[in-house]
Amino acid sequence: MNSLGLNKRPEDTRVVVAMSGGVDSSVVAGLMAQEGYETLGVTLQLYDHGEAMHRKGACCAGQDIHDARRVAAAIGIPHYVLDYESRFREAVIEDFADSYVRGETPIPCVKCNQTVKFVDLMRVSKELGADVLVTGHYIQSLEKDGRWGMYRPNDHARDQSYFLFATDQEQLDFLRFPLGGMTKDAVRDIARDMGLVVAEKSDSQDICFVPNGNYAQIIAKLRPEAIGSGEIVHMDGRVLGEHKGIIHYTIGQRKGLGISAPDPLYVVKLDPDAKRVIVGPYAALATRSVRLKQVNWLGAKSLADIERDGPIEIEAKVRSTRPPQPARLSVVDGIVEVELIGGEHGVSPGQACVFYADDSENSEVLGGGWITEAVSAKAA
Repeated sequence: MNSLGLNKRPEDTRVVVAMSGGVDSSVVAGLMAQEGYETLGVTLQLYDHGEAMHRKGACCAGQDIHDARRVAAAIGIPHYVLDYESRFREAVIEDFADSYVRGETPIPCVKCNQTVKFVDLMRVSKELGADVLVTGHYIQSLEKDGRWGMYRPNDHARDQSYFLFATDQEQLDFLRFPLGGMTKDAVRDIARDMGLVVAEKSDSQDICFVPNGNYAQIIAKLRPEAIGSGEIVHMDGRVLGEHKGIIHYTIGQRKGLGISAPDPLYVVKLDPDAKRVIVGPYAALATRSVRLKQVNWLGAKSLADIERDGPIEIEAKVRSTRPPQPARLSVVDGIVEVELIGGEHGVSPGQACVFYADDSENSEVLGGGWITEAVSAKAA
């Protein structure tokens, strides 16, 4: 059994490494080559890298492709660049714009993993005869009782499980994540030891296709009809002002509302049909439960079993920057709902709710779903 859990010698195992041009995927490619695997590096060109070459921290842009190519040459592996601009635009950028138009707060990195990276790249990997697709994500995949599961990494500061919740069982069986047991500092040390040119390269932080973080500019360009003005309305019915398009607002926003009031007001709801931004006090943002769609379930016990047997206790995460919290998952008439025991504030449709088996350090990731509705604490 080799280090990737396959009953083959490394030299008889073909591995495709998804190389973004960053330090993490570069180290993974180096480790696979060092262990003797037949290693192929693949980089996806996802958008107009000419436009993004001057942006520090972008992903899969011109400089990143150049860096990935240099790393592949340094460690002596073949490297391929695949043009997926049109697919990325359709599956990620267009979806991002449509989601904002619907009054949601999308997470394009999840959509990218869910579509282009783990569907299209996986298909390409299999066409290349690969046994596995390996990435530099900080997550663990472990085989237990004959089933591959996804588990939180050792380095919780780098935990990427929130962005990988949509990885289904078939994909999980084919994916490997060698960095799940490492810290970021250790990965950079390995990069330095290998002499990789990206050893000190900064991590990407922003949404890769949004120049200067101005997402409204992108949406206005793609969906010009979404920039129409409308009313800013207090939840008690008072009209407080006018906005320049709901795409400029998100649930929980306080600053930049352009209205004056004796007490702080927050965006509590977006009504795209009426082109209204609804505001209210902080207490109105309190959420007790969320209803989900497109749920990806990875647990050994099926959702049908849960609907039959009753709710289960889990840990849930509704923001990438927050730790999981105690929750209760139930299924009624096929609809998955998660009760957040401690409550939450400012939860928006379009965000994700990710499930964990328990509060242990390396808890199993049970999947997740897209939030369609945040039920207020008062309503619950």
